[in-house]
Amino acid sequence: MIKKTLLGTLMVLALSMTILTAPPQPVGASDFSFGLLLVGPYNDRGWSQAHFDAGHYVEAKLPGVKMLYIDKMNPADRPGVTIPQLVDDLVGKGAKLIIANSDDMKDGIREAAKQHPDTYFLHISGDDALTGKGPNNLSNLMGRMEYGKMLAGFTAALTTKTGKIGYLGPLINEETRRLAAAAYLGARYGWEQVRRQPAADLKFKVTWIGFWFNIPGVTSDPTQVAQNFFDSGYDVVLSGIDTTEALVVARQKHQGGKPVWAVPYDFKGACEGADQVCLGVPYYNWGPSYLQFITAARSGNWKQQWLWLGPDWSDINNEDRGPIGFLPGPALSAEARTALKQFTAELGAGKVNLFQGPLDYQDGSSYLKAGEVASDQQIWYMQQLLKGMEGPSSAK
Repeated sequence: MIKKTLLGTLMVLALSMTILTAPPQPVGASDFSFGLLLVGPYNDRGWSQAHFDAGHYVEAKLPGVKMLYIDKMNPADRPGVTIPQLVDDLVGKGAKLIIANSDDMKDGIREAAKQHPDTYFLHISGDDALTGKGPNNLSNLMGRMEYGKMLAGFTAALTTKTGKIGYLGPLINEETRRLAAAAYLGARYGWEQVRRQPAADLKFKVTWIGFWFNIPGVTSDPTQVAQNFFDSGYDVVLSGIDTTEALVVARQKHQGGKPVWAVPYDFKGACEGADQVCLGVPYYNWGPSYLQFITAARSGNWKQQWLWLGPDWSDINNEDRGPIGFLPGPALSAEARTALKQFTAELGAGKVNLFQGPLDYQDGSSYLKAGEVASDQQIWYMQQLLKGMEGPSSAK
């Protein structure tokens, strides 16, 4: 763990976008290709498709720019294949910028960036540009999905009839802990402040499957996990994985006469076909940020950056603006929609800050003291789930 003083200084530099590096040689403004490495299928209606669609967004905005992509970059689909090997292939085909879309690619993309100093690299999530571990041609980008998860948890709390909310989690790391915690905080706020219900009556359970999506024989089956939630009285399931099993199972249960709902993740169009059960979707809008980095690389104006970008609160669902959106779902009641609109405005105006103490970790140790507002590093490097959440904080 980096010492707070050093990390704080680095974060100020990164967020002010003043970390300048000697970029690779400028490339021509025409015939620019970029490569996209996707952890899952390009059409998964989740995480990977959101990135794939962003690539097409850039192609439409910048004539002469072409996307190359390799999907299913994970141990199940490509056993023994390494990130540097795939980067070699993309560079050989003319890619001048490589985007790696998974935190799991951190070590591989760092190695590849060192091997190809005349190519630009963008790693989605990660912190190599922040900590100094990455070479100058490697930047990091992530959206502040914590806000989207707060909105998701809020809709769940305003909808549940049983007071039991399930969270279908992927693997366990700092990112997934902070996203699950943000969903819990949003749910707790809606439960206590809007519905005026006792905190003790809200149950929020996290079940981790072991990866971002189902790998038979390796992970827990997300379909079975979702079924277990619904069969044990949890009537809203929030998804933290890349794919739509929670929504599919909720629709099946609804067709069987059970009043249940779900909130998918990652992809703007995830609610399609599940009108009766979808409360909304927090999603990533990578297009504008991709456009920024590719434009800089194309013109030779590259700056190494670590960017953790929040929503554009003036219009959270504008595809040309912020990287984080939230679309209310067809199954969200009119009353809940009104409350959600107000909650969104309060978050955007800074009137509500859910990462503010007193908050404790699961083991009872203090996360934030009374009145203390979490710094970026306290949120980014979240060590445990929060008190009030059920489920393991580590894989040990």
